[in-house]
Amino acid sequence: MTPHTHPVDHELIRAAAQVARTRCRGDNHTVAAAARARDGRIVTAVNAYHFTGGPCAEMVLIGTAAAQGAYELDEIVAVGDRDRGVIPPCGRCRQVLLDYFPGLKVIVGAGDRVRTVLITDLLPESYVWADHQLDTEKPDPHSAS
Repeated sequence: MTPHTHPVDHELIRAAAQVARTRCRGDNHTVAAAARARDGRIVTAVNAYHFTGGPCAEMVLIGTAAAQGAYELDEIVAVGDRDRGVIPPCGRCRQVLLDYFPGLKVIVGAGDRVRTVLITDLLPESYVWADHQLDTEKPDPHSAS
């Protein structure tokens, strides 16, 4: 299956690259992420590496966006420090991003091959958490039992 590509948000890449250059210092913070919220705002974050397993920049960004009242994200990109360029989300991030934002666009690729694809293109035949939750019906307090 060939993914359908979308226009690349170069402003988003520049925002992530700027954070990677200025805020990623040392081994604890090596990747920056930037996302465009539905209202047009750009939210940024960095990873929090720890030997016990720290959150990726994309995961930190979800919390940062929520703390700023941005609950709907349209597009996301991660960029490595030391001018490593765009980095695709890891498997765990792909799953979480899909569950939080099923229509999310993700910038991937390197150099002149940078492109924007849907999160579903990065995780085909995926498990969608919401699809497997039991619907619980609340009893109607007005019905006679």
